[in-house]
Amino acid sequence: MSPVAADAPRVIVVGGGLAGLSAAIACADGGAAVTLLEGRPRLGGATWSFDRHGLVFDNGQHVHLRCCDAYRGFLDRLGTADKAPFRGPLAIPVLRPGGGGSAPTLSWIRRDPVPAPGHVARSLLGYRHLSVRHRLALVPAALALRFVDLDDPRLDTETFAVWLRRHGQSSAAITRLWDLITLPTTNLRANDVSLALAAKVFKTGLLTTADAADIAWSEVPLSELHVEPARRLLESLGAEVRLRSRVTELLLADPSPSRPAGVRGVAVGGEVLDAEAVVLAVPHDAAADLLPPEAGVAAPLTALGSVPIVNVHLVFDRKVMPYRLAAAVDSPVQFVFDRTAASGADPSGGAQVLAVSLSGAESEIGERPEALIERQLAGLRELFPLARQAEVVDAVVTREHEATFRGVPGSRPLRVGPATRIANLALAGTWTDTGWPATMEGAVVSGQAAADLVLASTGARRHPSPRREEVSA
Repeated sequence: MSPVAADAPRVIVVGGGLAGLSAAIACADGGAAVTLLEGRPRLGGATWSFDRHGLVFDNGQHVHLRCCDAYRGFLDRLGTADKAPFRGPLAIPVLRPGGGGSAPTLSWIRRDPVPAPGHVARSLLGYRHLSVRHRLALVPAALALRFVDLDDPRLDTETFAVWLRRHGQSSAAITRLWDLITLPTTNLRANDVSLALAAKVFKTGLLTTADAADIAWSEVPLSELHVEPARRLLESLGAEVRLRSRVTELLLADPSPSRPAGVRGVAVGGEVLDAEAVVLAVPHDAAADLLPPEAGVAAPLTALGSVPIVNVHLVFDRKVMPYRLAAAVDSPVQFVFDRTAASGADPSGGAQVLAVSLSGAESEIGERPEALIERQLAGLRELFPLARQAEVVDAVVTREHEATFRGVPGSRPLRVGPATRIANLALAGTWTDTGWPATMEGAVVSGQAAADLVLASTGARRHPSPRREEVSA
């Protein structure tokens, strides 16, 4: 453990999700004496793992893109970037059920080794799930989206689907192509999501830099990728990590003519913990309950709402899917990932562990697990003929009821922070104004921005670690 200077500023970080972990590490890197408080018995927030029948499952499938610089830097700092490698150039198999037991139709979204946006032109023009006429209309819409001004406030006044229809996109194109990317990245379909968020995803991730959308995900459980490495790093930096420590109040110092109101600590049950600065890194509804009027957060945070995500995990007695990931259209399946190695299954045993990720799962969140499993299994058997003869050894459903904020038109003004009117109190979380949808990148960006603010309020500053050279698997 590195000793913390006796005169180091004391910083409390409230919340142990990715935003809180990144904020705590950044504050500790700036020389602060950090205490991280998490109300639950685990760290990780919306990224966590659990054991079941000798295998390890993540609560959901979390991926990121090469354009996620802050998140990749966070993994570098944890020393785990090699455990979430890029899987080569963008290449996603997209399947559509054939019907009547016939073979599914397969098309690929790939990038070619040419500059953007030409790198996806061949995939769009050859996309077999749309008619030739609808494919030809994709290219001018993609070019128009590339030149959208992300700072234009008018983008937050309409849905992505309205913009797409204005640019010649059919209902089939929206559901079979645009939603393929919109839904997993924003947790809403094009008919609901703000154009501002969708344009950020496509412009930053797909249409500006050729390799920006290369995909990476963890080869180990999320507890090994984020949670335990972050805890070890924080403790090595002299930080204290406390679980089952739910903060009930932010305590303010009495203002004086020479000093405005500031946070002096937090209340955890009946205990008071002193601090020179606080980062509040909790979900927006919890933040609304804790923020004092002096923070000057006028936006009604609870109006942001939330959208659930559901994941269905299935263990087959044999290999049924030939891809590491696949997407589906016209199917109850959205995205499916091979999690066999990450789960700890014996590779010589022949079993395959698949995770089906269902974003925007408002119709699925209240369903019985048996019904969800049955429908997803039927969907997988339509997509992968080998699954029709396979036995399901185990199946489990995980749910995140409030996985993300609801990024509908009008949501941008509700995303505040990280600064508040209290100089030594900053906000972090995917719901804050990062410019990103609710992603792991947005969480880390928000945590580091909040850390910079509270460190500055104490006269300290962060010292970012250098990035290591990226490699692809």
